[in-house]
Amino acid sequence: MAYLYILHSITTDKYYIGSTRDSIEQRLEKHLSNHKGFTAKAKDWKIVHLEYFQLFEDAYLRERTIKAWKSKKMIEKLISKT
Repeated sequence: MAYLYILHSITTDKYYIGSTRDSIEQRLEKHLSNHKGFTAKAKDWKIVHLEYFQLFEDAYLRERTIKAWKSKKMIEKLISKT
């Protein structure tokens, strides 16, 4: 099982798009822990969108597709559908 996920931080008003083979809970823990990287800037990340895939490659392809949009409005439209 693999996941495509979108996180949102109210503090930064930013979205983070990712994919993982790990459980979604484990992945969120990593984003909320002390680390370097984009999600280290805030500690209030919440999962706002989740998609399930049998293969990690499909989840990763979906991640790349959404990131290629480069549009906050399109991401918010996707989130509002779920």
